[in-house]
Amino acid sequence: RRLRRRACADPVRQPPDTLVEAAWLAEGVEVVAGMDEVGRGALAGPVTVGCALVSTSSLTVPFPAGLTDSKLLSATARERIEPAVAGWVLAWGVGHASPAEIDALGIVGALRTAGRRALRAAEAAGTTVRAVLLDGSHDWLTPPAQDDLFAVDDPEDDGVAREVRTLVKGDLRCASVAAASVLAKQARDRLMGAADARHPGYGWASNKGYGSADHLAELRRVGPCDEHRRSWRLPARDAAPVGSGAVPGRAADEG
Repeated sequence: RRLRRRACADPVRQPPDTLVEAAWLAEGVEVVAGMDEVGRGALAGPVTVGCALVSTSSLTVPFPAGLTDSKLLSATARERIEPAVAGWVLAWGVGHASPAEIDALGIVGALRTAGRRALRAAEAAGTTVRAVLLDGSHDWLTPPAQDDLFAVDDPEDDGVAREVRTLVKGDLRCASVAAASVLAKQARDRLMGAADARHPGYGWASNKGYGSADHLAELRRVGPCDEHRRSWRLPARDAAPVGSGAVPGRAADEG
């Protein structure tokens, strides 16, 4: 179910709080998992989901000062706050779905796969999550009904029944979701930095796989690589000059 927006709240200006998590914990659940994704709109790299578990005891400790949606934090601020965020939550996990999985499953299926991997990582210490607070308005974590036309076997499904509640701007309003956002963003940024070293030229160290001008220019110059989402609408590679010896669709240095 969707949670109603708090009256008179300005989520852009106000820091997050733990009111939503505390109210759900008061209903009797042991832990609430705040979850958020990053990389959904990128042209390259994985889609990544962060999962941050909080309990009643967790909420007795103030969350780190400055915590908010990762998109509003500078890279320096995210790096500085990440250890404090990881130390504040009861447990946490990050899951990724690769570009090949995005191509095979579609973005919603890939989000579900990454989300289940994040849950499994967060539950590794022995906690079973049955309550998930998901950023946004769409529940992409719950698998479709078996009679759904688009239902497929999900190897990541652990069979645990979970209640998922969605909350628009949850990463701005709820500390657990903001924590998940920071942890996911940091993990994915590190992966894209490593990918940039393997595939220099696309500018992934700075654009993180999104469609920046330098990324698009390199796609037109050399075409995509194995980190790109081939099912997405990528810019076509420019035609090679006559006599250049370059093979259309391949980078000249691929041999």
